[in-house]
Amino acid sequence: MLPELYVVGAGPGDPELLTLKAYRILQSADVILYDNLANQELLALAPAACECLYVGKKPYGEYTPQEVIHQLILEKARTLGRVVRLKGGDPFIFGRGFEEMLFARAHGIAAHYVPGISSMQAVGFEDIPLTHRQVSEGFWVLTGTKKDGSLSADLRLAMQSNSTVVVYMGMKALPHIVATYEAEGRGATPAAVVMHASLPQRKSVAGPVRDLPALVAAAGITYPALIFIGEVVGMREGA
Repeated sequence: MLPELYVVGAGPGDPELLTLKAYRILQSADVILYDNLANQELLALAPAACECLYVGKKPYGEYTPQEVIHQLILEKARTLGRVVRLKGGDPFIFGRGFEEMLFARAHGIAAHYVPGISSMQAVGFEDIPLTHRQVSEGFWVLTGTKKDGSLSADLRLAMQSNSTVVVYMGMKALPHIVATYEAEGRGATPAAVVMHASLPQRKSVAGPVRDLPALVAAAGITYPALIFIGEVVGMREGA
């Protein structure tokens, strides 16, 4: 029995968006430690004897400390073998996946990365491209809340570019984000908020960034949701 860790991206929610490699790894798992955003339908791919443990972090709610997750990785890998750390989206995009791999390797456990489709890519289901010729030259991907609780200073830099701005974990900071755009005279910039991207129950709203707080409140959009700001949001109206 070889102790090993696979940090696997579960994709944006739709089980059919799982990669073939992730599919294969799940079928051979001895233990699956799964996140709040990983679709639990994927657990059915595991062997009958596989131990599946929930270690999620709900935004501003129930929380599994990272130290507990680390110890579970260590314990389960040493006693059972192949541990799959199943994370929503891609584990290396605000997912602390690399942190868990470094911990495993520091304790003599082989660790491997399996990419997943990021939830930001699922905005395409709303007919919003992340980039489009002559509209957006790229995209900035930011976290709405840093470790100290503040808003990323990169937001002001991103606003100056001809690029789409994508904000993860930004719903609590939405008023601050809007105020930042307003202060720079950019309150009319097209924007959208998408909740449960790729799933049947997904919700989305779009309008000027200044109107986002009212739009999300009227639509009942909460967490998990991503914020998209830029001229690409207006593309779906002209499609």
